[in-house]
Amino acid sequence: MLSRIAALFGPRHAALALDFLRFGTVGAIGFMVDTAMVYATRAAIGLYWAGLLAYLAAASGNWLINRLWTFQGRGAGTMHRQWALFLAANAIGFALNRGVYVGLISVSPLAFEHPILAIMGGTVAGMFLNFHLSRTVVFR
Repeated sequence: MLSRIAALFGPRHAALALDFLRFGTVGAIGFMVDTAMVYATRAAIGLYWAGLLAYLAAASGNWLINRLWTFQGRGAGTMHRQWALFLAANAIGFALNRGVYVGLISVSPLAFEHPILAIMGGTVAGMFLNFHLSRTVVFR
């Protein structure tokens, strides 16, 4: 697979491209967890708390899969330390992601009625920053 990516992006950027493709795949899984959690809990705790709970669940799952697959063998320290570093490093991405989410469900009746739209907006807004921070801070 790396040789195919190298043919597309050149050998210098192949590892970066492969990391990004894997990170995006993990992000898609996280998006599904995030969405399922929001829809499952919104009636009981409201959209704002559901969004926070869902983000924590998705981010924790993403960290684990990224640790085991995307950035396998990279990063130091205990699992608990790395998980905390992942959440801390992605705090800006969290603010961007959930800021867009809260903004959309606050001002858009369509996003309020269909929170998946707000989740998608937040995911895209935070994705590139989270990838950069994960690759350069958490799993270096």
